[in-house]
Amino acid sequence: MQKTDEEWRRILTPAQYEVLRKHGTERAGTSPLDKEYRKGRFLCAGCATPLFGSETKFDSRTGWPSFFEPLPGAVATTVDRKFFMTRTEVHCAACGGHLGHVFDDGPKPTGLRYCMNGVAMRFEPAAD
Repeated sequence: MQKTDEEWRRILTPAQYEVLRKHGTERAGTSPLDKEYRKGRFLCAGCATPLFGSETKFDSRTGWPSFFEPLPGAVATTVDRKFFMTRTEVHCAACGGHLGHVFDDGPKPTGLRYCMNGVAMRFEPAAD
């Protein structure tokens, strides 16, 4: 999905733009999605690609929405060497938007913690 910088600025809020397009990070504890535990899916705020199912969400107590596994093919990763450390950065596979980072300190069954910026996603409740 290719958009110009101006197109992204028009469709995203300033906070979404900062995180998704400029690789920013929202302040811990500021996203209502951190406490969202209804059944449903978490979608990319930039392109609406489904990223995570609610059944993989867990309370990491970090202040960011966390998941132990993305939906198949939903995310891509790159190496992030900013701030004098090496981390694995997570992006939306469809639009390339920055979502957060993945760490190897999560729960079973994967042992992974996808630590996502809530502002980079939106929640779609399951139909009852």
